[in-house]
Formats: sequence, C-alpha cells, structure tokens
Amino acid sequence: MFTMDCDKFKNKYRIDSARAKWHDYDDGFYFVTICTKNREYFFGTIQNREMILSPIGEYAKQQLQTINEHYLYAEIMLWTIMPNHIHLILSIDSSKIPHKKRDIPVVGNDNIQKIGDVSGHVSTPIECAVQGQSWLSNVICQFKQSIKRFANQHEIEFAWQTRFHDHIIRNQKEMDLITEYIENNVRKWEEDCFYINL
Repeated sequence: MFTMDCDKFKNKYRIDSARAKWHDYDDGFYFVTICTKNREYFFGTIQNREMILSPIGEYAKQQLQTINEHYLYAEIMLWTIMPNHIHLILSIDSSKIPHKKRDIPVVGNDNIQKIGDVSGHVSTPIECAVQGQSWLSNVICQFKQSIKRFANQHEIEFAWQTRFHDHIIRNQKEMDLITEYIENNVRKWEEDCFYINL
C-alpha cells in the first residue's frame, strides 16, 4: 500500500535536493501534491466520506478538468481535491511541447508575455515560466496562479504553500499504488498525514 511521506511536507513542499538530477521533468508521469498555506481547509470539507467543495474548490476542479485545453503537452490522468491539498497524476508529452525551454523568454513582473500552445493559440500569461523551468513546473505554477487569481477576484481568503512536491512515476507498480492512494484519499481522510482535526 502506498502511503504519503509527510516528513517531506514540513515547512517546504517541494524539496530541490530530492529532484532527480538525471531527469529534466519534461516527459513522463508525475505524482504531484500541492498544499494550501498552513494546511488550511480552503477547498472544502469532508462529510460522511464525501468531499464537499467550497467555491474555490469548485473552481480548482474546473481548472483541473481543462488543463489539457491550455497545455496540449499535459494531461491529468487522475486527481483528487482534499480540504487542504490536491493530489494529481500528470503526464507530460515532450512531443507536444510548444518549444524548447531555452526559447522561453525570461519574464519580469512588469513585462508579462504570453505563450502559444502547439496549435498557435495563445493561452495564459507565463509569469512564472522562467528560462530553464520544466514544463511540469510551468503547468503547476500556472494552475496555482489561476486559483489565487480567482480568490483575489472574488475576495476569498486563500494562500498556497510555497512550492509543490513531485514524484517521478517509474513503473506500473508505482502507478497502481499511487492510483489506489488517490482514489481512497477521501475515504481515509482521518488517517491522512494532512488531516487536521478542527
């Protein structure tokens, strides 16, 4: 049975030293966890083993369902929204990326540029797509920014924990274990390392 290693999630949610130096994070399957600041229950609550989404949780759900419309190289295979974090399995297809990382413009706060997908459609601003950043990081960064933007526009209190955690899924056994973990996350919420008894 797969279990989340919560020691990795104390104060810092993506550990740079744990990232594989031999992998560019521009192709493959990834188990990604994104947490709210201080593990606050921004996305809703679990009642009778069912996730009841808040307005910001509903918006996050909509964004997860449309990731591939904005990033043709990315597909979310499976996801779950929990009260204070989101788990997802995301695939990156390097054959569909719009251009090489070295061609990404360096973007400053005062000069936000846009990036086109492979069809030539211009999607969201790439405020966080700095030179050398992986396409995985670009997708997650843009997702996080879209949720924060929604919260600001609707005057909803919300904050993300800095960074995120990712794990390269190396084989079918890992995929099966992580899939089972995600599918049972709501049902086993009180056993989860992110659970806080309010």
